[in-house]
Amino acid sequence: MKNQAKQLLVVLALLAGIPLAGAQTTFIPLYSFTGGHDGALPQAGLMQASDGYLYGATKFGGISNNFSGYGAIFRITTNGVFTSLYSFTNGNDGAYPYGSLVQASDGNLYGTALRGGTNGAGTVFRITTNGVFMPLYSFIPAHDGANPESGLVQAGDGYLYGTADQGGTNSFGTVFRITTNGVLASLYSFTGGNDGADPFAGLVSAGDGYLYGTTLYGGISNGLTGYGTVFRITTNGVFTPFHSFTGGYDGANPQAGLTQAGDGNLYGTTEYGGISNNLSGYGTFFRILISGGPTPFLAPLYSFTNGNDGRYPLAGLVQAGDGNLYGTANEGGADGDGVVFRITANGVLTPLYSFTDGNDGRYPTAGLVQAGDGNLYGTAYEGGTNGDGTVFKIAFPPPALNVSSLGNQSVLFWPASAYNYVLQSATNLASPNWVTVSNAMPIIGVTVTNSSPAQYFRLANP
Repeated sequence: MKNQAKQLLVVLALLAGIPLAGAQTTFIPLYSFTGGHDGALPQAGLMQASDGYLYGATKFGGISNNFSGYGAIFRITTNGVFTSLYSFTNGNDGAYPYGSLVQASDGNLYGTALRGGTNGAGTVFRITTNGVFMPLYSFIPAHDGANPESGLVQAGDGYLYGTADQGGTNSFGTVFRITTNGVLASLYSFTGGNDGADPFAGLVSAGDGYLYGTTLYGGISNGLTGYGTVFRITTNGVFTPFHSFTGGYDGANPQAGLTQAGDGNLYGTTEYGGISNNLSGYGTFFRILISGGPTPFLAPLYSFTNGNDGRYPLAGLVQAGDGNLYGTANEGGADGDGVVFRITANGVLTPLYSFTDGNDGRYPTAGLVQAGDGNLYGTAYEGGTNGDGTVFKIAFPPPALNVSSLGNQSVLFWPASAYNYVLQSATNLASPNWVTVSNAMPIIGVTVTNSSPAQYFRLANP
């Protein structure tokens, strides 16, 4: 049976009533890039498609090896089985994909390339999960922007939305909308003033119907001397700037986009700032309250110290099934090569892993994704066996199944981290046929009647 060894760890005899103690997360290197057809230096993060595979892109490599290549798209299983899907040519297809892919409602994957295309200013493309590639749009710098450094997001209206880091009317970048057939509309051109400059990160489609994003520069200090902004925009292009970073406790120069958590608020990171002001700081973690009032409010919650917590968080966060947020710091940690961390919505940070520049990699520039198996997956920009970057897994321990006796009945209950598990039972531990009793939804228990012979229960990850 799939994952049998993992499942047996959480088997409890019904009458024993002994909860299983938890364990720490485990770091597992899955793949080291070679710089060949598989690619080199993955700047983008991973996404899991509906087929269960993880998909990603590398900045260099492909048909032309190493740094002379123009990037590649790949697929990988959660066990590390790797498949190369496409190599960029710096033609109409584009070159140097920096951003993560997104699966749209039509089942295809969509992404951006930093350069290449008809005008050399980058492209939007579509690719199937089998590697059939289609260029959709080549950016026109003076009109709709240039050099998109982030991925796309599909909003509820079915359109894909994104940002171009440069170009537009004022050459400070744009927000755009594009159909799955490649019809692009420019929605907003940044001015370099209070609205910001150079939107390096992508957008998040929030529950209130707005799109939210960040700019790397601009704000109170205009142009490229500013510390960046947070903004929101409607799907029709009505733009509202609402926070300019000061370089102090709130941070400076956010390279990362925002994440909406289950509490409805947005969370993000800045590359610099914090306790040490301006560019001498090591970055911050912040929350944006977007409910309860007409104006969103930004609250700094944590300043990185360049200790075991790391420094320079460049990527966005992901909220896992346990309710915590997880992310990466590009540098710092025990060996100076980057960190994977967990942080609560109130800013309590726990370092989970420090990269060593060995087979694990170093310098993670992208965020993490939680796959259907409950584990987190990510990429490291450099390091690994060949120095060209890695794919890794952060494995969570199997959840504890707890039992409490109530007379001739027992209540079985489990933690929120078991959201993707099912509860199964059998009368023999060696039985090959365990019966599913219930989907293991978070913080929900099942009451059963004690019986003879003893009945056994386990949480299984099917």
